[in-house]
Amino acid sequence: MSLKQRIAHCALVTLALTAATFSGAQTAPQASAQNFPNKPLRIVVTFTTGGAPDIIARLLGERFTAAWGQPVIIDNKPGSGGNIGADFVAKAAPDGYTLVLGTVGTHSINGALYAKMPYDMVRDFTPVSLLATTPNLLVINNDVPAKTLQELITLGKREGKMSFASPGSGTSVHVSGELFKSLTNIDMTHIPYKGRASAIPDLLGGRVTMMFDNMPSSLPLVREGKLRALGVTSLTRSAAAPDIPTIAEQGLPGFEAVSWFAMFAPPSTPKPVVEKIQVEIQRILKQPEIAKKLTDIGLEPVGSSAEALAAYQRAEITKWAKVVKDSGAKVE
Repeated sequence: MSLKQRIAHCALVTLALTAATFSGAQTAPQASAQNFPNKPLRIVVTFTTGGAPDIIARLLGERFTAAWGQPVIIDNKPGSGGNIGADFVAKAAPDGYTLVLGTVGTHSINGALYAKMPYDMVRDFTPVSLLATTPNLLVINNDVPAKTLQELITLGKREGKMSFASPGSGTSVHVSGELFKSLTNIDMTHIPYKGRASAIPDLLGGRVTMMFDNMPSSLPLVREGKLRALGVTSLTRSAAAPDIPTIAEQGLPGFEAVSWFAMFAPPSTPKPVVEKIQVEIQRILKQPEIAKKLTDIGLEPVGSSAEALAAYQRAEITKWAKVVKDSGAKVE
């Protein structure tokens, strides 16, 4: 079953549950969306500039402005695996003017990984739309004497401790490394950074061994010969890099760690406003030039309904809770 089929299946199975998300918004006047937006909007990105969340947010922001004639502020609020930015939006006014570019980390992993969370991943947000998905890409420093995944595993078992970078604890990049560590029994140390802008230079300089990075930020470096790619974390090869084998096909069957990006609003945001934003997102992501920009860098545009996002998120929370438990990873 493909990722898109799984998303659709989740929506059908749990539609009754997710309908409750909007029950409080049903009493809001239907006219509340007619004049929306009539002032600037803010999209909070929970990580630093340059990564996939930031790229998607800026593309959407430009198109929102073109469609609605209102400025869109892209507000990068990194820290705590994305929790700082997500919490800011969870506590914002529920009027649709403050949104968060949520990630698999902020909205499905962190609840199991962090000992204390400042927000509830489901209760404190209103789902809007699943935007895009991407596999992570296992990349290593060029000086590491391994040309294949199995060579890397052999090297790790023979020589001992390795290190893997991430843009922060709780990200899919982090948990991909923890999953790899638990399946291979390699002694690997997680080195969390404050965003990719700090992690990538250390990977290029050889101060860390590897990284399970989102494709949009690492694939260009692979194409330039600055990093070596050993595998993608999806079950099937990526259309953006079909020559790179999956980790699953290289001796770790079932290995899957797909990153996803979605739009969420504060809790109790009126349903008519949510629907207006969601419909515009779908329209934007279907535009050929936007779809091409995303697929060229390894992102698969989705543009789901709010109900489908809610269902998909619940399934992902269950999945990642097991991965985190099995890996033993925890962040205090």
